[in-house]
Amino acid sequence: MQRIDYPPLMQELIRQLRRMPGIGPRSAERIALWIVQRKEARANEIAETISKTVSRIRSCIRCGFFSEAEQCAICADPGRDSTSLCVVEQPTDILSLERTGVFRGLYHSLGGRLSPLDHIGPEDLRIDGLLRRVQEERPHEVIFALSADVEGEATLSYLADLLVREGVAITRIAQGLPAGSGLDTADELTLARAFSGRTAFQR
Repeated sequence: MQRIDYPPLMQELIRQLRRMPGIGPRSAERIALWIVQRKEARANEIAETISKTVSRIRSCIRCGFFSEAEQCAICADPGRDSTSLCVVEQPTDILSLERTGVFRGLYHSLGGRLSPLDHIGPEDLRIDGLLRRVQEERPHEVIFALSADVEGEATLSYLADLLVREGVAITRIAQGLPAGSGLDTADELTLARAFSGRTAFQR
């Protein structure tokens, strides 16, 4: 008996949707059915928006964040504090920090972190751009907001050695317990940093 399946075009759509991160076979099938069956899906508009986004979105030439122009909205904002430069691993990290509203300086995305096991060395990151910015823009402080793991620590150590000769203050964000979690869910390194970074209790 012949096995009945979706028409070839539907099968191809499902296959393409499965290429997206976090989309499994069932999710891809449900999305494909929604696109095909629902008028409100407006498939042509979705396809057009995807095409425009892919062709127009670029990396900011200054910090590496997403932008439609050469410079992103953050770098082009004259109201930002140019004396503080926060270094992150990925462009998405910039958005995470921006949403907190606690930092009004400038950013620099490295595009990753040092990872010899993954064959990612200094030449694969935006390190030259960082050094050039520090030399040209002369920020008073460079703040590192990198992952608190082996690769993040190695990246921080490497960059700190390069920047110390520039005479700029080098700091890192505090590492501590996540809000809403207990001591039983924290690893030893997190607990140690939570203790060393403790502050006076405010009533």
